[in-house]
Amino acid sequence: MRKLLPSVCVLAVPLLLAACAGGALRIDDSHPAAVQASRVQHLVLHYTVADFDGSLDILTGHERGVSAHYLVSDEPVRIYRLVPEDRMARHAGDTYWDGASALNASSIGIEIVNAGWVDTPGGRVYAPYPQAQVDAVIALVRDIVDRHDIAPSRVLGHADIAPGRKQDPGPMFPWKQLADAGLVPWPDPQQVAHRLAEYGVRPLPDIDWFQQRLEAVGYRVPRSGELDEATRQVIGTFQMKYRPAGIDGTPDAETAALLDVVSTPGGMLVANPQLP
Repeated sequence: MRKLLPSVCVLAVPLLLAACAGGALRIDDSHPAAVQASRVQHLVLHYTVADFDGSLDILTGHERGVSAHYLVSDEPVRIYRLVPEDRMARHAGDTYWDGASALNASSIGIEIVNAGWVDTPGGRVYAPYPQAQVDAVIALVRDIVDRHDIAPSRVLGHADIAPGRKQDPGPMFPWKQLADAGLVPWPDPQQVAHRLAEYGVRPLPDIDWFQQRLEAVGYRVPRSGELDEATRQVIGTFQMKYRPAGIDGTPDAETAALLDVVSTPGGMLVANPQLP
């Protein structure tokens, strides 16, 4: 029978190996796997509804329990990294997009200093974004999506992934400029015009159609067949991105035309700004 080593000797072996290695764990990185990708799958844009000092206090302190990877100030325009990209920031909350949920774990969050909105006797008024700030956001988005190979359809607003609960970055955010930079897809205007002409002379689709198409785009939407409040919120969120002139959540011919194109394969264009 083989003689068993005393337990003290067994315990001493790994300690001896660690000592020989200088007390540090050594890992060989010389054989990287061919099949791998970034854990970052989504990029989410927010507005802060605060000035710079207030935004920085909220995003770097403990009181609110929130954070973001980046903060883009407005005056002067500057990009601040608040959380390393390899760590999770708490910027999204209860979220969903195209089958994925809890997007904090799979996303990078960019907060943009912006006052958001104020309610006036004439209605809600949203704050504009200075062009220099938009230019900085576009440059930052381009850098992030290039490094992590994020699909254009996954560059989103907080409202997209939490409709009703969130509105940022709001109807004043110039999504079309991001589309022109090749960073997000945009509905083909010729197809939209063709669909609009059709919907202008025939009855609108029923609510079940709107709900199915919004779900196909990626939104979490009820499948009740009724124009309930949750469905209105999702329609309003869709309008805020593609038709910000009217965002009351009411189905109409233009919204139907846009939704038809956005939810149809081949209806979305992605610009290539590198081409002449």
